[in-house]
Formats: sequence, C-alpha cells, structure tokens
Amino acid sequence: QVTTWTPLAVNAVMFEDIAFSVRDFAFILFLHFHLVFQLVTYAPFTLFPTPVPKAVFLQALAVQTHYNTLVDKISRDPDFLQEALASTIAVDDFTARLFRIHQQILREGRSQSIVLGLNRSDYMLDQREDGTSSLKQIEINTFAASFGGLSSRTPDVHRHILKVAGQLEESQRILDNNPAAGLAGAIAKAWELYGSERAVIMFLVEESQRNIFDQRYIENELWKRNIPTIRKRFDDVCKTGSLDQEKRLFVDGLEVAVVYFRNGYMPQNYVSEQTWDARLLMERSLAVKCPDISTHLAGTKKVQQVLARPGVLEKFFPEQPQVVEQIRATFAGLYTLDMGPEGDKTVAMALAAPDQFVLKPQREGGGNNIYGSEICQVLEGMKESTERMAFILMDKIHPTPSQNYLLRRDAPLQIRNCLSELGVFGAYVRQGNDMVMNECVGHLLRTKSSEHSDGGVAAGVAVLDNPLLI
Repeated sequence: QVTTWTPLAVNAVMFEDIAFSVRDFAFILFLHFHLVFQLVTYAPFTLFPTPVPKAVFLQALAVQTHYNTLVDKISRDPDFLQEALASTIAVDDFTARLFRIHQQILREGRSQSIVLGLNRSDYMLDQREDGTSSLKQIEINTFAASFGGLSSRTPDVHRHILKVAGQLEESQRILDNNPAAGLAGAIAKAWELYGSERAVIMFLVEESQRNIFDQRYIENELWKRNIPTIRKRFDDVCKTGSLDQEKRLFVDGLEVAVVYFRNGYMPQNYVSEQTWDARLLMERSLAVKCPDISTHLAGTKKVQQVLARPGVLEKFFPEQPQVVEQIRATFAGLYTLDMGPEGDKTVAMALAAPDQFVLKPQREGGGNNIYGSEICQVLEGMKESTERMAFILMDKIHPTPSQNYLLRRDAPLQIRNCLSELGVFGAYVRQGNDMVMNECVGHLLRTKSSEHSDGGVAAGVAVLDNPLLI
C-alpha cells in the first residue's frame, strides 16, 4: 500500500518547475548568513511534506520528557550501567574504553553537579493489520543528536513550496518548529548555572565538517543571548587543554563552562591515545559536559535492549505506572545475544526469519545495522562466539510507504516510494537533585527511498522533511 497526498497531484512538469525554483530558495535559507570560503551545497530535502497521523505525532511529543528523565536516571545509576553493559564491554573495545573513563570518574568523584542532556528519540510508524499505525522507537540518541538546526528552517521551505504549488491552505498547516532555540536554551541554562560570564561554550567538532550549518544555528541562538562560543577539535584540546587547581577547564587560554560534544561517538573519532586523554581531561573537569560519560553510555543499544526487559522500567519509575506504560508502548521487540539459552533462542529466531529483524552493533552515526540475508551470514559466523554479545536484535518495523520527490545535489528528480523516520528533541538540565529544565523542544522528520534499509542524512541516504498532520 502506498500513500499519495492527493491535493498535490499536480503534473510532473509543474513538479520540476517547483523543484528548481525551490532549490535556489532553500540554498539561501539553509545557508542563512553563514557563507564561508568552503564548498557548500543545500541540505537535501523532500519536495513536499509527508503526511503523518496526528495521534502518533502527539504521542511522540508527549513521551519525550519521560525519556529525558529516564536517561538522566540511568546515568545516575552506576550499578545498573555496570550490570547492563557487562557482556558488551567484555567484547566491544570501544564501549569498554568509554566504560573505563566512567569508572575513573566514579572513583575520583564527579567534579560538576550540573548535568545537561540534549536527546533525540527516533521512531517509525509500524503498520498494523487493521491499517492503523503504531509508534515504535528505533533508538534514543544521547550524543550529538543532530539536525536541530536545519530542521528549524525546513518549515519555511515547505510553506514556500506549497504556496508556489497553489496549496495555500496546506502551507498554513505546516507546523512551527525551532529545536535550535530549545537546544540552545538548555545549553544557555547550563552556562548560567556554571556562573562565570567570561567562560565560553565549546563545540567539540570533527576535523572535517559536513554538517556545519546545522551546528551554526545553535551557535547563533547562543550569541543572541550574548553567550560566547568557540569551536575546537580533539587536537586543540590535546595541545592547549588544561585543568587548574579547581579543575576548571581551559582550552587555548579560555575557560570552558560547557563542552558540547559534536564529535566523539565513533571509534574512528579517537585517532590516538592523546585523543582518549583529551576526552578524560574534559570528563574530569569542572565544565558541564553534554553528554557526560555516563549519559553517553546510557544511550547505547545494549541499554536500550535491557530497558525492554520486564520490570526494568518500573525500577526507574516506581509508583508511576502511567509513565511506564507510555514509554513501554513505544518499544519494539528487543532481544539479547548474550551467551546462554536466551541468547541462543535469539540467534535461532533471527536465522529462521531474518527479514523480520534488524541486527544492531553498539555504534552510532548511521549505516551500521545489518538486515535480511546478511543477518544470517553474520550470525552464522559468530553464533558460538562471544563476539555476538556486541550486538542486539530488534524487530524490524514495517512503515507504510508514501510517494515524494527527494531533492539532492546531482540526483535526478523522480518520484519515489519513501519511508520516514520521526525524531523528537528533548532537553534537560539538572543541578544536584533538582531538575531545573525538562522539555520537549521540537521534532525532525527524515525521509529516504524505500530501497534503502539503513542510513541517515549525513550518510547520504535520507533527506530532511516536514510532517503534515492528518
């Protein structure tokens, strides 16, 4: 079944006219006033917004503050993290290295009581047999959750497109959305609580930036509040980073109030022992980390799988059955691959029906998941080995395709069957035991051709989109 938005059933020639005029508009809009002497292009996006059922959209927004609370509670529970990740750290070197930093911070004692969390919970709509859709979580991102900046601009793009297409009424139904302001608001609150007007916000960024404008929108929101920001790389911290006697972090001579990590979530980000030393230096410092090391670990796939076990959510939300019900309703089936009878059962289940599952390693950044017949190849090679403990298995979600045009640089303009993924941004700030801020601050819709199983916008597969509630 393919969903077609009939009010936009204009002819193909008009589609092309709209697309080419909109590309110029979108290029200006996405670049805003950040033109620099680098190679730039417009962010990829859909020609039209995608219909999304209003009920499941509102469900995703409503549960986000509970997910914020859950991530924070997990990050404060070292015994749970130890138990949940025990099998993973035994076989996954990257997770084990992160966990050793976590343990060192616990031994030394946390230097900073202020916690800043910027999350994005991602969902797809699973098609039920009765034709209705069920909201199911893909993952929650606790580290460098991206596209809060660009998704703040896409509503204007689709409003303009719909006006050009003569769909004025539909253009007025595009939702306002400004995650950049909400994310920046939480960073600003953490900076304020840090208590030094001279201190800066440090964006810890990659050596080569492909998504710089997404970050710039958040930076601009901070500058509007007269909060200074700097952009540094791991190498800069290695060369110029230091702690004073009070554990205040200085980089290139500037005191850092908040480290906002936009780099450091993949093994290849740590190119040397000095890079790992820089991460530890920042974790030991008085600066507020977004995320700190325990929150980073709270966002792993293994923790997601353990949370789906009976009774685990109740541990974090005692005497709050409605909260537990709201969160659990978004869970897809999640299964352990630990050694033992339960893991053996998971292996057998996956080998018997590989098209019904997704095999997930403990990696972020898109393009890492394993599907279909490849699941059999991978599992057959490690089903008797502890190597399998580095993965989890998840039910494959089956969304209903829709039709749209995907505008991407140097790509032909043609209508495609598409699948969409809804992300919801959350932001929270805690000082000691007091939750100072806990909000849902916006949404993101990404759409890709149904021929692709995995991959996001940064991976060159998905494009930016907007929901049109139905």
